[in-house]
Amino acid sequence: MSVAPLATRPLPPLRGRIGPDARSGHYAVPRRYRLYLSTACPDGLRLAVTHALLGLDAVLPVTHLPAVPDLPDGGHSRLLPLYEASAHHHPGPAAAPVLADDWSGRVVSTHVQDILRDLARSFGAGRPSLYPCGAEAEIEAVRRLCARVRHGEPEAALEELEERLGRSEYLVGSHITAADVELWVTLVQLGTPERPALAAYVRRLSAHPAFSRPLDRG
Repeated sequence: MSVAPLATRPLPPLRGRIGPDARSGHYAVPRRYRLYLSTACPDGLRLAVTHALLGLDAVLPVTHLPAVPDLPDGGHSRLLPLYEASAHHHPGPAAAPVLADDWSGRVVSTHVQDILRDLARSFGAGRPSLYPCGAEAEIEAVRRLCARVRHGEPEAALEELEERLGRSEYLVGSHITAADVELWVTLVQLGTPERPALAAYVRRLSAHPAFSRPLDRG
């Protein structure tokens, strides 16, 4: 069995979590944390839209990075100090997106799904419910469909999503959730879909400021 060279293996994500109280180490404090992202990257765009939907500008600042990384290995020089403080002899690249702790100058997490959930659950009180109680399985099912659209089975997955949106304005329940962020980013990256319900859905969400503003930065 062949073994990939070390330089080409994907690095495991750093997976700190923001918890509900001080015992977690990383607990929710306004302006303690910062997102570093580029909206030219699908994961960065997911985070930017989620951050905007939750209205977190005054609570958790965002530093927008250039669309093209400035280091030869695909990393960002702006992130190097954070990675070096978090992992001794970090093998690189210093990649975005990153959730960082401004108090310690270290990376909290590079795992996008963890970050998305922590933004909504730790800072989302009184804000739109992007992960409604009991909807986790439905949101995960949409994520799997979007993965099929991106990685090899687009037609069947798009047909199922078209049928869903032919019956309802949003994918899960009666308002925007994390499932809609996932699908909208997938479709924007794919290009304008030919199916009428999906095309109307993209236009409708793209008119929402939380979706349109991040695109302007891409």
